[in-house]
Amino acid sequence: MIDPIFIAIIAGALGLAFAAFLATYVLRQDQGSERMREISGAIKEGAMAFLRREYQILAIFVVVITLVLGLIPPLGWWVALSFIFGALCSGIAGFIGMNMAIRSNSRTAAAAERSLNHGLRVSFRSGAVMGLCVVGIGILGLSILYIAFHSNIDFLKIIPGFGFGASLVAIFARAGGGIYTKAADTGADLVGKVEKGIPEDDPRNAAVIADFVGDNVGDVAGMGADLFESYVDAIIATMALSMLAWSATMTAPLTPDKETAWYLPMMVAAGGIIASIIGAFLVRVGEKPEMSALLGALRRGTFSASILTAGFAALAVYFLDASWGILWAVLAGLIAGMLIGESTNYFTSYSFGPTRRISEASQTGAGTTITAGFANGLMSTLPPIILVAIAILVAHYFAGMYGIAIAGIGMLATLGITLATDAYGPVADNAGGIVEMSDLPPEIRERTDALDSLGNTTAATGKGFAIGAAALTALALMVSYTQAVGIQFAAISLLDPVVVAGLFLGVLMPALFCALTLNAVGRTSFAIINEVRRQFREIKGIMTGEARPEYGKCVDICTKAALKEMIAPGLITVAAPIIVGFVLGPLALGGFLIGAIASGFLIAVMMANAGGSWDNAKKWIEKGNYGGKGSDAHKAAVVGDTVGDPFKDTSGPSLNIMIKLMSIIALVLAPVLAGVTGILG
Repeated sequence: MIDPIFIAIIAGALGLAFAAFLATYVLRQDQGSERMREISGAIKEGAMAFLRREYQILAIFVVVITLVLGLIPPLGWWVALSFIFGALCSGIAGFIGMNMAIRSNSRTAAAAERSLNHGLRVSFRSGAVMGLCVVGIGILGLSILYIAFHSNIDFLKIIPGFGFGASLVAIFARAGGGIYTKAADTGADLVGKVEKGIPEDDPRNAAVIADFVGDNVGDVAGMGADLFESYVDAIIATMALSMLAWSATMTAPLTPDKETAWYLPMMVAAGGIIASIIGAFLVRVGEKPEMSALLGALRRGTFSASILTAGFAALAVYFLDASWGILWAVLAGLIAGMLIGESTNYFTSYSFGPTRRISEASQTGAGTTITAGFANGLMSTLPPIILVAIAILVAHYFAGMYGIAIAGIGMLATLGITLATDAYGPVADNAGGIVEMSDLPPEIRERTDALDSLGNTTAATGKGFAIGAAALTALALMVSYTQAVGIQFAAISLLDPVVVAGLFLGVLMPALFCALTLNAVGRTSFAIINEVRRQFREIKGIMTGEARPEYGKCVDICTKAALKEMIAPGLITVAAPIIVGFVLGPLALGGFLIGAIASGFLIAVMMANAGGSWDNAKKWIEKGNYGGKGSDAHKAAVVGDTVGDPFKDTSGPSLNIMIKLMSIIALVLAPVLAGVTGILG
């Protein structure tokens, strides 16, 4: 029989090879007119400048943490090396995905001139490059670590360093990119749409290029780093819990030996990569720009990939002679992920009642718009939390704590195609802007608007999926931490004041994190709004089209502000579990992680879905309902959208990274914390 680890390597290599094939296809497409190339070039220049400066700042943090990890005796230089490797893999995956997106926007616009189906094909395949690079690099990176260290007695201490590196890059990429994109978007919308009454993506708006750049640095590079972290952390957590699947003292072990317990998460992930490649071939649509047809095309690909993943997981369980309870745990995660996506779609798409009711509320002003959207966001937390709770109970019933961890892998196994449906959205959004700025015929804009509207829905669905996966992954990491630090499950008692103190501190963290990131967007938006107003006021001829706005100034403001503002949330996330662990002790840190996971999950779902529903409520009005574009209802909906933007693209998505990062830090530091008693003894 072929060594399972080589099957994982083959699957990862196939994923990267297919990504290269898709990239070649996209790059062969026509880039459009000279004007379209010029706009795309400006977006590329701004995005690459931001990413370059962001990575320079990140490099400083990586070097400092590497030295600290290497100099702590219970950890050492192998853990530090694993940390660097994880950070590099995450950075490379994000860079490749964003580099592909900024080269695809004008090509998608040109493809939409030809047909709707061609526009979808180009934009989706661009997004698939990101999805397949994330899973391919993730599984190859972990395979390399396994080959290098699995015979080392400290293997389960070394491999969490990889997840720590990936998580560190993710928190800064998501927070920094999110601050950038939503500050630019908010500034462009409030001055352009509300104050000046000009269309979205109008070339007279000085913030429009910064807005396009933000779509790439936040929604492509940031989301890619986020889900790369989820993917590798889920596999690491399952490996760390391998002793709960196999032990010589167990009456009915889940796997025949500990190596099988390590192999299984890699095999399930490998099957998901193959399934995602097959599913990508099934995405195609006709020529009617209807949401139902477009959404059906993407669902055909994702649902097919999910069914195939279940089949591959069954084969892995069979050939590795593992318990069939593990398959049921995988299916629990896989099904929960699909249903969370469907519930998110219901609460955020304008095809359904919840979002249309927000549009209706916009007729009486921005206040009722915001109230209705916030209520919808709160109500939307019900299905995901119930689904994750059911998945946890089912997975635990069939495969114990190991089952909960591998359920997270089941949820993330189809990430190759799920992330493709998410990353395609910013490409379609940029393409619509390029069409608007290039003065192409209205029917072309209608096609790109249809692709963009679908992108908003799939992005909201992707965020719900990412948050649900984060909750399962963080829970598995927390359990791994308790095992690594030597805490019995029964020891974390809500009757223990130390645990309760940690719990309350953990509940506080998501609220504090959101306050910092929302304020960061607010301050940066303030600067952008004033700059756009200044240009309209001082540069004569902008409104008549005789003068060109200074786009670069808004790009520069967003870049500097985002890079400065991302540091505080990142530092607090890294420092909090370390302080709690060393000051209050390992038990308090366990309570801290439970509190952060529970409150972070709820707040993240609420913010992501409220933001998505405000955005699509605006788009429903723009389709001609309740007065259409320029009406009072539309202006109120734009205000709701600007409130929702940092909810759904900055604070909400960053929370799932925060809870995973704190959990992986606890797991990495477990050998150090094992001897700590805390100030209360």
